[in-house]
Amino acid sequence: MLPAAARLRRSEDFREVMRRGARAGRRRLVVHVLQAPDPSAAPSRAGFVVSKAVGNSVIRHRVSRRLRHLVAARLGTVPPATTLVVRALPPAATASSAQLGADLDAALARLSLLPDQHNDGPAV
Repeated sequence: MLPAAARLRRSEDFREVMRRGARAGRRRLVVHVLQAPDPSAAPSRAGFVVSKAVGNSVIRHRVSRRLRHLVAARLGTVPPATTLVVRALPPAATASSAQLGADLDAALARLSLLPDQHNDGPAV
């Protein structure tokens, strides 16, 4: 579970990250990231967008819970003052947690927030 201080809640914050931040897309999700200029300014935070295109409310909430759990485990490894918005795509509805985790790791590695797990060298 994400602590309250690590949750993105305001629509303005979501909008700013999605407009100004970098993004990396995968088959089941898109990760948007914005890093604050002053790393000591705030803790890393995350927010989630799971639209009706993903499925009904039961499916959307299941996807949200899985993504929250996966991001909570990785939030401590990203640089301080990083804001993430994870946007689920329709294929996320039928994906397992392992598949969502693999897509999340690949997107974070592409954004140079995690070491690239598929190469022997660091992410560029």
